[in-house]
Amino acid sequence: MGGVEDEEPATKRVKLSTEELRGLSNGSSLIEPVSGSSSDLMARPLSSEGDEEVVGSKGVIKRVEFVRIIAKALYSLGYKKSGERLEEESGIPLHSSVVNLFMQQVLDGSWDESVATLKKIGLLDESIVKSASFLILEQKFLELLNAEKVMDALNTLRTEITPLCINVTRVRELSSRVVAPSQFVLVGSHSQDIVRAKSRSKLLEELQKLLPPTVMIPERRLEHLVEQALLLQRDACPFHNSLDKEMSLYTDHQCGRDQIPSQTLQILRDHSDEVWFLQFSHNGKYLASSSNDRSVIIWEVDVNRGVSLKHRLCGHQKSVCSVSWSPDCNELLTCGVEEAVRRWDVSSGECLHIYEKAGVGQVSCGWSPDGKWIFSGVNDKSICVWHLDGRELECWKGQKTLRISDLEITSDGKQIISMYKEDAILLLDREAKVERHIEEDQTITSFTLSRDNRFLLVSLLNQEIHLWNIEGDPKLVAKYIGHKRARFVIRSCFGGLAQAFIASGSEDSQVYIWHRGSGELIETLPGHSGAVNCVSWNPVNPHMLASASDDRTIRIWGLNELNMKRKDAHSNGIHYCNGRT
Repeated sequence: MGGVEDEEPATKRVKLSTEELRGLSNGSSLIEPVSGSSSDLMARPLSSEGDEEVVGSKGVIKRVEFVRIIAKALYSLGYKKSGERLEEESGIPLHSSVVNLFMQQVLDGSWDESVATLKKIGLLDESIVKSASFLILEQKFLELLNAEKVMDALNTLRTEITPLCINVTRVRELSSRVVAPSQFVLVGSHSQDIVRAKSRSKLLEELQKLLPPTVMIPERRLEHLVEQALLLQRDACPFHNSLDKEMSLYTDHQCGRDQIPSQTLQILRDHSDEVWFLQFSHNGKYLASSSNDRSVIIWEVDVNRGVSLKHRLCGHQKSVCSVSWSPDCNELLTCGVEEAVRRWDVSSGECLHIYEKAGVGQVSCGWSPDGKWIFSGVNDKSICVWHLDGRELECWKGQKTLRISDLEITSDGKQIISMYKEDAILLLDREAKVERHIEEDQTITSFTLSRDNRFLLVSLLNQEIHLWNIEGDPKLVAKYIGHKRARFVIRSCFGGLAQAFIASGSEDSQVYIWHRGSGELIETLPGHSGAVNCVSWNPVNPHMLASASDDRTIRIWGLNELNMKRKDAHSNGIHYCNGRT
């Protein structure tokens, strides 16, 4: 592709008189046209005047490219004199004289000359030359029309634009501008937008995107490279979990373990039997837990991140296996084991409705994204849709769910996800009536959907957790191992900043945390005295994690640096502590 330099000294710059040049993002002056043959104008490789060809300890950064990108950044930041000085001192111009001449001609509206100069840049790809020529000649055509030189515009269209034999649809649009100009006089009309002339500086920006970067360096290239380096460092950091963590160019980025919630801040003891399930509300202000004691507790998270009992919900005749928060967090669904689904008001603790079917029991529940209806999995392997008033709206029969099954609904309401076999998950498209499947070679114990609906986290009988990408055909992308599971349903979750972590309970009484991207096990949290059945990460506060256990307690985990006040160990059934005990 075209490379570009002559050896004209930088002192020969002249300041352009055109106002539109001020719109150029590099802010640089252009070099005066060079007299002589056309061969003098042809782009030539940049020369570093005998300097080292590479910079940096790894030998991968080309000096010429490095200097040009720095010069481009200086001009973009408005440091015109510094950019000129860098070019002069390094002997490495930002652009070749032929490219500078081309840019000047475009800004001056010297259309025929700019097309001729374009062909001298040395571009190897003829399609790029044609596309760039088309943009220039299109601008010429439109400016002629604006000047009411209709015949000249028509001649440009017929003899210069059409012979390029590209973008036929656009040629028709331009032609219609001549044939029926009245169609395009309405201000703000779509047709007017697609045929009006743009500013010449805007045209130059479009040409810059089209031409190879060796010819015209892309805008903000240095900023892009630096941002990319910072983001790669952040993504590679196994402990990055804070919006407040400032990233600096002065040092490589690395967080410490203190960003992971690994210290027990509270122990909640209000359940009288094993705690099976818990889930934070979408706004992070509440936590709901369900238990083998047939009750559900709504806990409130205060501004100081303390957790206190708000309501105890009673009424289920059997153990409560799951809960689900409404989209606005004002209501809560609870599901008894093969029993009924109940809907509760979070503010008052009142039961608003009971959803049940004669002869069958519910096994799972979930909300529609708009909160106007609910789903439930039924132990006859069907999935039902209910209006809030209790009317059954729809029911998918057949092998749609199991007696022990989770249920997820994507945020657009189009897909329902459930287990339909012990080792397989159903992804049902409600609108297209299309089924996709995730097939595992082990029994599935639970699953959970990521906030962006792109990934499904699947816990298996063989003590593995699998991460599936469910966009298009489902694809297994990661595995997490280390936790213990032999007899019980153990649940895992996404969590942390940008859901960059995976947490799971375990039958060895610990909580396990992995870095989602690398799969590295970064923390094991001891403290419980029974199997940890479920974990939930606060979706708003990446430093708050909750775990539910067979030891009848819920532990709230936070950062080591938090200085929580000790409170009465038996006050309201809550124990505050500063350690992991």
